[in-house]
Amino acid sequence: MVKREKGLLLLLLSVIVVFFIALFLGRYPETGFMNPKILFTDPLARKLVFNLRLPRLLTSLLLGMTLAGSGMVFQMIFSNPLVEPGFLGVSQGAAFGAAFAIIFLNSSIWIIQGSAAFFAISGLGLSYLIAKKVHFGGWIIRLILSGIAVSAIYSSGIGMMKYAADPMSQLPEITFWMLGGLWSITWREFWVVFPISTSAMTIIYLLRWRLNILSLEDETAFSLGISPGRFRLIFLISATIATAALISVSGIINWVGLIVPHISRRLFRSDTTLSLPAAMLLGGVFTIFCDTVARISFAGEIPLGIITSMIGAGFFIILLLNKNIKVQK
Repeated sequence: MVKREKGLLLLLLSVIVVFFIALFLGRYPETGFMNPKILFTDPLARKLVFNLRLPRLLTSLLLGMTLAGSGMVFQMIFSNPLVEPGFLGVSQGAAFGAAFAIIFLNSSIWIIQGSAAFFAISGLGLSYLIAKKVHFGGWIIRLILSGIAVSAIYSSGIGMMKYAADPMSQLPEITFWMLGGLWSITWREFWVVFPISTSAMTIIYLLRWRLNILSLEDETAFSLGISPGRFRLIFLISATIATAALISVSGIINWVGLIVPHISRRLFRSDTTLSLPAAMLLGGVFTIFCDTVARISFAGEIPLGIITSMIGAGFFIILLLNKNIKVQK
C-alpha cells in the first residue's frame, strides 16, 4: 500500500513536470523550447503563454482527468473493461448537438457548446428511460442495449445532417469538431467548463470507495449497507455531466477513457481508492502529451482526437499482446 501511495505522488509530480515542459514547448519564433526568461522581457511571449497556452493546457489536463476518471467509473459499474465515457450515447449525443447547432442555429461557440452539452446529457437520459421500460434481462444489460440504440439513433442523425450541410462551410466545421481539438480554447471556455466538471469529478472522487462495492452483485452490495441503484445513478450522472462539459468544448476525444483505466488498474490494482485518482493523473499526463504533439508536430495543427486514437490504440494492442502483465485483483 505504501509503495502504491508513493506511486501516486510520483504521478502527481509527473503531471506538474509535463505541464510546465509543455507550457514552453512550441513555435516562438520557431519550433523549439521557449526560454522561460523571455517572459520577463517580451510582452508578446507573456500573452502567448498566459492567454493561449495556459488555458489550453489547463483544459487539456482537466479533459484527460475527466475522461479517464469517468472511464474508470463506467468500467467498474458495468463490470466491462471495454466501456468508456461515451458509452450511453454521450459522445454521439454531443456530436449530434454540435452538428445541429452548426446547421440550424447560430454557429457561435456558446451555442455549439450548449447544444452539445444538452444532447450529451440527453443521451444518458434517453438510455436510462428506455432501460426502465424494458422488461427482460438484468438492469446492466438493459442499460447497455439502450445505450447502443440511442448512440445508433444519434449517429444516423449526424449522417443526415452531414448530408444536408453546406459542403463549403458547415460540413468542414462539423468534421473538425468531431475530430476533436483544443485550438479554440481561451480563458472563457476554461471557466465555463471548470466549475461543472470539477464539481462532478469531486463527487466521484469522494465516493470512489463505493465503486469497489458496486462492481459486486447487488445482493452483496445491499448486505454491505449501500443502495446500488441510487449510487449507480449518482456515479453515472456525475461522470456524464463532467464528460459532456468537456467534450462540448473539445469535440470527440476517443481512447482516453478506455485505455487509461486499464493502465491504472495494472499499476495500482483494482481498488478504486487508489486506481481512480491514479487514472485521473495518468489521463492528465496522456492528454497533455497528445495535445502537445498535436500542437508542435507540424505548422498546421493535427486534431487531438487523431493523436489520442493513434497512441491509445497502440497502447491497447501492447497490453493485449503482453502475456506477462495480468490484471491485479
